Order: sequence, then C-alpha cells, then structure tokens
Amino acid sequence: MEDNIKKIQLNDLHVALGGKMVPFAGYNMPVRYSSDIEEHKTVREGVGVFDVSHMGEFMVTGPKALDLIQKVTSNDASKLVIGQAQYSCFPNEKGGIVDDLIVYKFEEEKYMLVVNASNIEKDWAWINQHNTMGAELKNISDTLSLFAIQGPKAIEAVQSLTPVNLSEVKFYHFTVGEFAGVQDVIISGTGYTGAGGFEIYVKNEDAEKVWKAVFEAGKDLNIKPIGLGARDTLRLEMGYCLYGNDINDETSPLEAGLGWITKFTKDFINSENLKKQKEAGVDKKLVGFTLQERGIPRGHYPIVNTSGEVIGEVTSGTQSPSMGIGIGMGYVKTEYATPGTEIAITVRNKNLAAKVEKLPLLKK
Repeated sequence: MEDNIKKIQLNDLHVALGGKMVPFAGYNMPVRYSSDIEEHKTVREGVGVFDVSHMGEFMVTGPKALDLIQKVTSNDASKLVIGQAQYSCFPNEKGGIVDDLIVYKFEEEKYMLVVNASNIEKDWAWINQHNTMGAELKNISDTLSLFAIQGPKAIEAVQSLTPVNLSEVKFYHFTVGEFAGVQDVIISGTGYTGAGGFEIYVKNEDAEKVWKAVFEAGKDLNIKPIGLGARDTLRLEMGYCLYGNDINDETSPLEAGLGWITKFTKDFINSENLKKQKEAGVDKKLVGFTLQERGIPRGHYPIVNTSGEVIGEVTSGTQSPSMGIGIGMGYVKTEYATPGTEIAITVRNKNLAAKVEKLPLLKK
C-alpha cells in the first residue's frame, strides 16, 4: 500500500471481516463486504454499520467560537440549542463551496464541526485563515472513530448498550453518554442514508470494544458491516449531495438546492454576492432524475433536452437498489429544473429518456 494512505483505527478488523479495501479520500476504506445491493437493502430494511472514521472533526471553543462559526458557515448557528446539530457549508469568496459540514453545539462556548475526509487539511487551513477573532481551535480528527448505525432497526439493535433512551434522540440532535460500557460517547441522530439510526463518535482506543459490542447486541437482527459503495447508493436515493461530485469549489449553494442552509439573517463569507445571486436567480440548478428506460447514468454523462441539445451534466448516478431503475443528480439549465420535466441522459451515445424528480428520489 502507498505510504501516504492513512489507516482508520479498525483497518485490520475490516480486512478480517472480508472488507474490500480501497483508497478513498486519502484513507484505506472498506468499499464493500458482500455486495453493494445486499448491503444497501440491509440498511433500508434492517440495520447496518458503516465505519466512517475518516471524517474530520474540529473543536471550536471559547468566547469567540460562535463568532467564527457564523463568519465561515452559511447556516445560522445562533439558532442552535445545546444538544442540537446543523447541516451547513463553508462558502468560498468566489461563490462556490469549500465543503459541507455538520455543526454540533455542546455548550454555549463549545462546538464541534464535522467535515469531509477529503477536505480535512483544506478546511483546517480555511477556518484558521478566517479566525481573526481568536476562537480556540483543535483538530481532533485523528483521535476519534465514527460509526454510523443506520436502518429502521437501529434502535432495537443497540438500545441494550446504553441507558440513553435512543427513541428520544431526535433527528439532528445528540447527547453524550455511556455506550457499550464506554463513557463520553457522542450519540447523534444523524446519518447520510435516510434510513434512520445514529452516528456514534468514540475515542480511538475504545473503537474496537464498541464495534464488537454493537455487532453482538444486534446479531439477532442480522446486523452487518456496510461499505462505502452502499453509502453512496443510499445517499443518492435521498438526493443528498456528495462533496466532489454534486458540490465543489465552483458550485454555489443556491445552485445546489442548498438555499435552506444559506441564511441571509447574518453576514458570512461572500454573503453579499450570494444574496445578489438569490435575487437575480441562478442559471443552473442541481436536480434529481429517474431514467424512464434501461440504463445506468454516471458522473459527467451529458444531460440533454427532448431535442437533443446539451442542457447540463450528471454529477452522480447509479442503479437504485431500492427502485430497480437508473437514478441520478446533475446540473441543468434552470428552465429544465421543474419536477416532471422530460429530459434525456446520453449513455454510450444513446439518449435515454429521463424525468426530473422532486427529491428525495426514493418515495417512502
């Protein structure tokens, strides 16, 4: 393996479990253990566990913590109550997105930012560059492991491991408590699958103990380890953006359908220009679509109108394991962004009929 590829704490355990390891965002990560479709269905119908310990975590503390977060993020973190989390993004100066992230509020002067693995160094440099007010910053990414216990049976699978009533941990809220005999575990009602469940943050030294306890507790429910392949198809069915595919340094949060996390009730980096963009309207929009005939859309495939003119490009695409059809997301000219609009995706020089859909693509 290349020397510069990092290993997560439980790397050897995943290899022993039969995980197919691939380099992802600078880390050696399990992409699958059995098959993507099987793992996808395990999460949609039962319960599965992702090791997503490659994600980055920054602590922001002190009297200036909120000031810094308000400056560098698009959402309004002043609205957070203790024990609440918020989806947000770091806008850059030219209208694009440095990264998307989750902000956790622990105390009035104590927050945690969870960022994408591929952007840890970039984000750390960015937030330090803009910390002119003197907030206290600590990068704890290498000290924490993160497990996403996802699926409709998640509570049933692991409730026995904690005195915390998991059914009371609301979506995008969290608590810190005992879990699998380990103290100070962050138990968060988050996850990027749309299947329900939790994400738990544990110190690296406790990771193996907690992982094994979760699988022991959930074995009667056929709990399984799940790889990044299924994580991608699960998030795509929900229409959740993936940084590097659907959003990047060039895409505006307004184009990406992230106006709901872009609050002009405060000043933040590039807020003036984004406000003007909102008032003027955007030229292109990120949409979800379904294929109306057989085929699998992939990133960078052209999106065309019914006359065959190119109107955009696919950013993410797959065969939906839940729906059994080709689905995807991509940017199109704004006049084609209305749900129900007929479009086509160029797959191997053939234009396959598709339709713009309201997100999520998977209708429950």
